[in-house]
Amino acid sequence: MYSIVVIIHVIISLLTRTKSENQTCKVIGQTGFMEFSKEGDLIIGGVFSMTSTRKLKDNDYQALPYTYCKKLNDRELKFARTLIFTVEEINRDTKLLPGVTVGYRLYNGCGSENLIRAAVEAVNGEDSKGCKNQIQALLGHSSSGVSEDINSILSPLSIPQVSYLSTCACLSNKKLYPTFFRTVPSDRFQIIGLVQLMKYFDWRWVGIIYSMAMYSEEGTDLFVEDGIKEGICVEYRLPYTKTSEGKINTIVRTVRESSSKVVLLFMSLSFTKSFLSKMENYNITGKQWIGTESWITQQDLASVERKSILQGAMGFALPQASIPGLGEFLLNFKPSDEPQSAIIKSFWEKFFDCSFSPSNTSTMCTGTEDLKTVSSDYTDVTIFRAENNVYKAVYLVAYALHALLQCKDGSNPTTGKPCVSKNEVQPKLVLEHIKYVNFTTQNGAKVSFDENGDSVAQYDLVNWQMKEDGSVEIVNIGQYDTSFPEGKKFQLKDDTKIVWGGNSNEMPRSVCREPCPPGTRKAINKRKPICCFDCFECPEGTISNQTNSPDCLICPPEFWPNEKRDRCLPKPTEYLSYKEIMGALLTGFGCIGVFLSLLTSIIFLIHKETPIVKANNSELSFLLLLSLKLCFLCSLTFIGQPTQWSCMLRHTAFGITFVLCISCVLGKTIVVLMAFRATLPGNNVMKWFGPLQQRISVLIFTLIQVLICIIWLSTNPPFPKMNMKYYKEKIILECALGSAVGFWAVLGYIGLLAVLCFVLAFLARKLPDNFNEAKLITFSMLIFCAVWITFIPAYVSSPGKFTVAVEIFAILSSSFGLLICIFVPKCYIIIFRPERNSKKHLMGKIPQRTL
Repeated sequence: MYSIVVIIHVIISLLTRTKSENQTCKVIGQTGFMEFSKEGDLIIGGVFSMTSTRKLKDNDYQALPYTYCKKLNDRELKFARTLIFTVEEINRDTKLLPGVTVGYRLYNGCGSENLIRAAVEAVNGEDSKGCKNQIQALLGHSSSGVSEDINSILSPLSIPQVSYLSTCACLSNKKLYPTFFRTVPSDRFQIIGLVQLMKYFDWRWVGIIYSMAMYSEEGTDLFVEDGIKEGICVEYRLPYTKTSEGKINTIVRTVRESSSKVVLLFMSLSFTKSFLSKMENYNITGKQWIGTESWITQQDLASVERKSILQGAMGFALPQASIPGLGEFLLNFKPSDEPQSAIIKSFWEKFFDCSFSPSNTSTMCTGTEDLKTVSSDYTDVTIFRAENNVYKAVYLVAYALHALLQCKDGSNPTTGKPCVSKNEVQPKLVLEHIKYVNFTTQNGAKVSFDENGDSVAQYDLVNWQMKEDGSVEIVNIGQYDTSFPEGKKFQLKDDTKIVWGGNSNEMPRSVCREPCPPGTRKAINKRKPICCFDCFECPEGTISNQTNSPDCLICPPEFWPNEKRDRCLPKPTEYLSYKEIMGALLTGFGCIGVFLSLLTSIIFLIHKETPIVKANNSELSFLLLLSLKLCFLCSLTFIGQPTQWSCMLRHTAFGITFVLCISCVLGKTIVVLMAFRATLPGNNVMKWFGPLQQRISVLIFTLIQVLICIIWLSTNPPFPKMNMKYYKEKIILECALGSAVGFWAVLGYIGLLAVLCFVLAFLARKLPDNFNEAKLITFSMLIFCAVWITFIPAYVSSPGKFTVAVEIFAILSSSFGLLICIFVPKCYIIIFRPERNSKKHLMGKIPQRTL
């Protein structure tokens, strides 16, 4: 292709050189591509492919070989006739280009080489009088590849080129194609629309079949590039050529075996016709086909065999337009309107299956047949899409010429340069004014260009809906308009029924991997496309509350994930409550202890004058019973939600009451020892430990503990604390010790008194039974010490509310031990053995012994 362009450049350079007025230049090689022309003050050129499919005629070496075209293209004829209609409409307009007539020269060619030669002929054509009459602009071509080649010729000559159907985004490069403009949107916008379409329906996993041509190759590359940015992946990209039969087998096998449900068919119309004609032999179902504007509105593609493929097909099309008068102009056309055109006769013979030459196989053409009876692309005047772009392209050149010819105070109001007349118009001046054109056509179409020579992009989203009779209805279900604000460019109609691929009523799902639900995180798999990611459950203590979340979020310390790990819920709090079984049982035992202590006090109070009560130091006994009641009651302060006051009260009350309790027991033990000493001859030891001394000793022992507690509370007291370290999923409400030294000082002082009491009771264990309370005290202290020794490791290792339960259990156990061991035997005697509750029994004969 590059070599052809170079040759054409050389030809043009030769043609544009004039050495004398009488010298004429001619194009070397095949000429005669002009089909329609009309003279005017200013000429517009046009290049069309009214014929296609080149065939080489070699003439058996008897003459020079040449190529000819053997297939007629109704659509391109329609484009050419639309250009003629528009020129005539402009010439009738008294406001646009007044006093100036517009003419045209329309050229036909098939294949890139002939089309380029046609463009060269358009640039260097002569009018009917043989005089040079240069075109001011060239319209065409519908193919992006041909337009690219033509613009390589026109750009050095500063001749503007306006295409009505070349959509390749590559042509927006003004450095390579400085004179190229188009009234059809760039594929860049269509690609963005297709990506938004895929994103809207959540089709993240698609396949692409494209033709080996610039239009589809460039478009496919752009789609893949933009799709990746939006999380859309391509499972396969399969090229299609018309000549390769092996390719179609590969395509069929890949489409059938692929997991993607959406297939983008990115091809020009001619390639699409060839592809579908081959695909109709295969039963391909269950796929959603997406088309481009090049073929998506071509109803002649439909057939019974292709119904399984095209039913539900979807894609962007050029917007519908109404061009008043164009339909009648096209249908009222007769061969007599172009008597010199052989190609018109060929079209007429094709439309009516007749012949202008005598023939035995077909009827004679009269030239008066009615085109309204023919069904073809040319006679379809119900909807104008691509034709509207031809209409706008002609008006674009006309408005540029109109702006160029304006004159105010000796200068052009647009550029400020000197005015020019219609005889001084040059293509480069037209090019300069095209850049600033901004107008609205008679049918309401707005035309303007950005810095790349691209117009505003507008598309209709259409859907193929096959009927039972085999006919197809192309329904407009939405639109894409780049002039709308961001987020509203793509809109789907709410009240329109959509038929999906395979005639399904449900929208197909096309994803490589379903989105990661909340509670999981999305992880990219480097060995797979970005859409084929992995989903991993969020680790413990973290959540994700969005679909396809890339990370899991850590819950705040006071919160914990729910089972699905998609929300952070407040952690449940745990403390020993009165409402739960363990709390209720401990409360019950505490109340029982208070009741038994109170009952014992009542029994002792009723029988306070009996010998057994008097003999066992009734004053210390009553004080001991009071302290036991307080011990049982203080256990209740450990139950319930910790507060500032309950935390300070529970430890200090426990420490003080237990010291009071142990002090009383210690006093009773000392009294027993002193009583035994007092029975020995000449010993008056009881005067040193009488009732007053007993009260003082109990008071002093207790005040020491009170002083320890005051220091503890004043320096670093216990306080309520939320422990979130032991359990991850819940909060333990507990009382922090504040000062650990204070806590262990309280326990240590209680332990010191208990050990001292145990030692003294142990020494008095062999005293006479009648007076001896030391055995009971020894046993009670043994239980007390055993409980509190085992309490320490249990307290340290118990979790949560069980820590409090262990402490309550130790308090209740030691309190019950003292109550049962010291007072139950005496109550038994008072109630069930009253005969033993006598002074005679207590003052029984004492065996002689020496210490």
